[in-house]
Amino acid sequence: MTIAQSTYDALVAHAKRDHPDEACGIVAGPEGSDRAERVVEMVNAAGSPTFYEFDSTELLELYKEMWDRDEEPVVIYHSHTATEAYPSRTDIGLASEPGAHYVLVSTREHGNNEGPVEFRSYRIVDGTVTEEEVTVVPSLD
Repeated sequence: MTIAQSTYDALVAHAKRDHPDEACGIVAGPEGSDRAERVVEMVNAAGSPTFYEFDSTELLELYKEMWDRDEEPVVIYHSHTATEAYPSRTDIGLASEPGAHYVLVSTREHGNNEGPVEFRSYRIVDGTVTEEEVTVVPSLD
């Protein structure tokens, strides 16, 4: 997966800001392009350090907006606050977009303080998890 530095920075900042609760959101992009362009931070309706849940009303509104803009969810992301950046059984069960990249940001080492995070991306299709390399580029233009 290729991601712009500004998008990477936005996901990391969101994860750090919401720590110790899990952060979650979607990065939309033009349909069929695989370009993660528009970061949409979502509310973790669970408000939990160990679980995330999109607010169903907010998610429906986002999907309507993406349809109107000919976009799709290119990246679905959330953070892990106390464990590695690897999908849990719950994460795998919730993965319903076979074309999306599932990004996990682990803030377990530094929390919301300065310091590196673990940033990993996966494809999750029919319960099978495949890690993919993440390439951060200055710009996707």
